[in-house]
Amino acid sequence: MYNTTKLIALSNKNTKSDSFYLRFRDQLLQSQAWPGIYLFKFIVRYNSNESKQLKEYLSGYKGEITENTSKNKKFLTLTFSYYADSPSEVIEIYRGVEFIDKIISL
Repeated sequence: MYNTTKLIALSNKNTKSDSFYLRFRDQLLQSQAWPGIYLFKFIVRYNSNESKQLKEYLSGYKGEITENTSKNKKFLTLTFSYYADSPSEVIEIYRGVEFIDKIISL
């Protein structure tokens, strides 16, 4: 049986400091048992270069992607369910999307 964790808000993308990720790692360790399923949630402009970049990046990981568009089709919410062995794997993915402009990570 897999454990799932609550979403922890990371706010707007741009590079986070090492101390931020150390605190985030501690939160992840306290929020669930590892290994387990972690739910990533990202918001980007609908049909944008950022959405293409995000999907391409996540395709390198084995997980399930679901998409929802806003009512006015301006934004795309992408949820990525990923079985991670440790918080380090979760942080690796968040660090990996930092190159994408105009992304919100939740």
